[in-house]
Amino acid sequence: MLKETKKILVVAPHPDDETLGCGGTILKNKAAGNKICWLLITSMEKEQGFSEERIQEREREIEKVSKEYGFDGVFRLNMPTKRLDTIPNEKIINAVSDVINKVMPDTVFLPNRSDAHSDHKIVFDSAMSSLKTFRTPFVKKILVYETISETEFGSAICGDVFVPNSFSDITEFLDRKIAIMQIYKGELSQHPFPRSPENMKALAVFRGAAAGVIYAEAFMLLKEIW
Repeated sequence: MLKETKKILVVAPHPDDETLGCGGTILKNKAAGNKICWLLITSMEKEQGFSEERIQEREREIEKVSKEYGFDGVFRLNMPTKRLDTIPNEKIINAVSDVINKVMPDTVFLPNRSDAHSDHKIVFDSAMSSLKTFRTPFVKKILVYETISETEFGSAICGDVFVPNSFSDITEFLDRKIAIMQIYKGELSQHPFPRSPENMKALAVFRGAAAGVIYAEAFMLLKEIW
């Protein structure tokens, strides 16, 4: 009996969220022969104070990261980073819905709603509005990932916090995940900066201990139909 190929959509508010949140799991699924698409919501703009040189550098980073993962499709909405709150919610929902219906994934990865960055909350809410079962019956699983420097600094209000209940063994893939993250120049710094190679490994160790493996990524399972 042939193994069924999974179709996965990773939704990232910003370039690097996909790597920090589920880079090892992306690599693991590619190694298993599954198809993975990347939905990138925001991009840099001159109007936000980014130089043309920095914008072009970020474009090269995105292209290189995409090749490293071997994504089967990359979708970019090019909405202004850090300014999603200025865009009508309906516009974001419709744009995300269009991609979901093109890819028709069975599994979707989303950012955590209670992260410190407002873009993450807006992306989560917009995606969940697009993922109602009667609209996307082909989606069988929704998982939320944690993003270093955002999730741990988010709201700690009861009922609005990241509580993992699903773990992915990335023992074989952590080193490559960290190497891919290093493509994003300026996003990593030395420990104790939250986004450091040491902290990425420390989180993988911590989540791995909870799962009984060496290194793991943690998720919140929001929906599973089986």
